[in-house]
Amino acid sequence: MKDPIVHLTPHYQVPSGIAKCFAVSCLIFLVYLLLSSVLVPNVNQLYHSISPQNVPLSPASTTSLEHIVFGIASSNKTWFRRKEYVRLWWRPETMKGCVFLEEMPQNSPSDTNDSVSLPPLCVSGDTSRFQYTDKIGLRSAIRVARMVSETVALNHNNVRWFVFGDDDTFFFPDNLAKTLAKYDHGLWYYVGTNSENFQANEIFSFEMAFGGAGFAISYPLAEVLAKVLDPCLERYPHVYGSDSRIYACLTELGVTLTHEPGFHQMDVRGNIFGLLAAHPTRPLVTFHHLDAIEPIFPNMTTLEALKHFTKATKLDPQRILQRAVCYDQRLSLTVSVSWGYTVQLIKGNVPLPDVLRAQQTFRSWGMRPEANLDTQRYDSDPCRRPVVFFFDNVFSNGDEIVSIYKRRENNCTNETKIDEIRVYSEKLDLDMKQAPRRQCCDVLRSSANSVTGRIRECGPAELIHMHP
Repeated sequence: MKDPIVHLTPHYQVPSGIAKCFAVSCLIFLVYLLLSSVLVPNVNQLYHSISPQNVPLSPASTTSLEHIVFGIASSNKTWFRRKEYVRLWWRPETMKGCVFLEEMPQNSPSDTNDSVSLPPLCVSGDTSRFQYTDKIGLRSAIRVARMVSETVALNHNNVRWFVFGDDDTFFFPDNLAKTLAKYDHGLWYYVGTNSENFQANEIFSFEMAFGGAGFAISYPLAEVLAKVLDPCLERYPHVYGSDSRIYACLTELGVTLTHEPGFHQMDVRGNIFGLLAAHPTRPLVTFHHLDAIEPIFPNMTTLEALKHFTKATKLDPQRILQRAVCYDQRLSLTVSVSWGYTVQLIKGNVPLPDVLRAQQTFRSWGMRPEANLDTQRYDSDPCRRPVVFFFDNVFSNGDEIVSIYKRRENNCTNETKIDEIRVYSEKLDLDMKQAPRRQCCDVLRSSANSVTGRIRECGPAELIHMHP
């Protein structure tokens, strides 16, 4: 019998030995392909097993509030009072999430509107199987830590971020979305801030996101954390708080904190005027401890002051607390504008670095006075302090926004007679991909009773100082 011939071309014949080897190789290759399709998982399928299938790896659209799920830690003792704080910032038409309690509260006539103006209530899972050995903390820290896995288990669609906070954490939703939008939500991120108090950071960690300030975890990281959280919590019965437990488990996953200075733990007491007036050039995202600090506006309750503050945040959220400094050579004044909150008039020419340092109007949270902040002394003599004007009103005037600040109290008998300051500006849209840059400010006109200024973008090489 003749050897079989493989016809590669009409005029060439392959020897039989090579032909057999070729045929066997083809057969082996076909078997390999078949087994690979069965035994080796598809790479995309493997990725999507730990990632939301409706979230692209590269952001195709800007992150908005619809992409964020909130987990709010509360208790049956505090929720009835603190829900009024949450009601001010919660937007039921665009936000999703849950407030976690030990048990469902009894309904009362005042709760009839809660279902449409507040987040839904969820009952936390049983944590009796977990040990808690810290001598000064509360066992509820375990329940609050498990809020992460229980929020993921709500199984919302179109999620990019999970955000966690307390019932006395005041969120600024638009700025939260703006801040998170600069990160790739398809990657692992743990975003938040540490404490203003050095001692708190020393005890817990300078790299831990404090839970009262709120923190954000990207979807793929949150889903992995939820799977390993319970066995991880069992290794930390000695830890004080819930945020310490989350930090410990994320650290075991090898994830480090991405610091965002717009989150504020507010581990201070008393008057936080100095901190708010010196806010960094980043969007204001949160502040905490509403019951431990004084109302942010004089002659108001805490709730009234927050309602007043939201007038400005609704009209120009990204500009809130953004600081601009004007210099008026004619009157020899330095004018410091913390937009939507306060304007301070300082006699003379004060260099910008000295203006920007936070005045220590607040008290320490604990026994030790150290603060993890760059502060300056708050003079005990009111006549030596800047003249303070507080936010009064804001309105839109075509393309410009006009904010008005009025003096609420006299510092001393010999101060200036100016009683109103008007500031013109355009709605701010920060480019979060660029290094933050402070905007410039001009005094348009000044008189014995009022000052008018305008905030604008600085020129390419413009310096902020008193011009001769």
